[in-house]
Amino acid sequence: MKKFAVILSGCGRADGSEIHEATCALLAIDKAGCSYQCFAPDIMQAAVINLLTERPVDEKRNVLVESARIARGNIKDLKYFNPADFDAVVFPGGFGAVTNWCNFATKGVDCHVEPEIRRAVWDSYKQGLAIGAMCIAPVLIAKVLGSEGVHVTIGNDTATAAAIEQMGAVHEKRGANGVFIDGKHRVATTPAYMLAASIKEVAEGAENMVAGLLKMI
Repeated sequence: MKKFAVILSGCGRADGSEIHEATCALLAIDKAGCSYQCFAPDIMQAAVINLLTERPVDEKRNVLVESARIARGNIKDLKYFNPADFDAVVFPGGFGAVTNWCNFATKGVDCHVEPEIRRAVWDSYKQGLAIGAMCIAPVLIAKVLGSEGVHVTIGNDTATAAAIEQMGAVHEKRGANGVFIDGKHRVATTPAYMLAASIKEVAEGAENMVAGLLKMI
């Protein structure tokens, strides 16, 4: 049985992991007959957003604690992630990918990546794991692996695609449920809610991504 690590950035599209994307990724892994273990960094969120009003609130929340909501408590601190224990790693999207994992949302191409997240991406790449990313999360992959010439997709957003190219990566246009498979670098990415109009499209993209990852393992 192939083993997946799934890295989360909180709980909720505006300040953490996009719940539909994370859940669809977990379901796709399970349907493919594989196992998964969730991880998240033990850090404070960059911000807390009221998802009803879309406005910031004066609260402090921990990324690991919030991510445990999606994982139903079965989650580990990212510092314990060892790529040698897994065949693939998946990074769902959500705004937490560009605020908690890194500060691309405010700094763009000059963003800083949290050390444990950088380690997770880089060590996974170096050890030959298949790497999946959804929605805006490919930006993180581009930042860490841009020097390697990795190819990713976030759909067709011109500004974000340009930033990806500036970081040394190559952007490939794909539809909402499409996937771009970079076989050379063992990376599969899907636009998900960067383009998707429904959870069905997100689920289809997640299944296509997982299928692509399995072909590269």
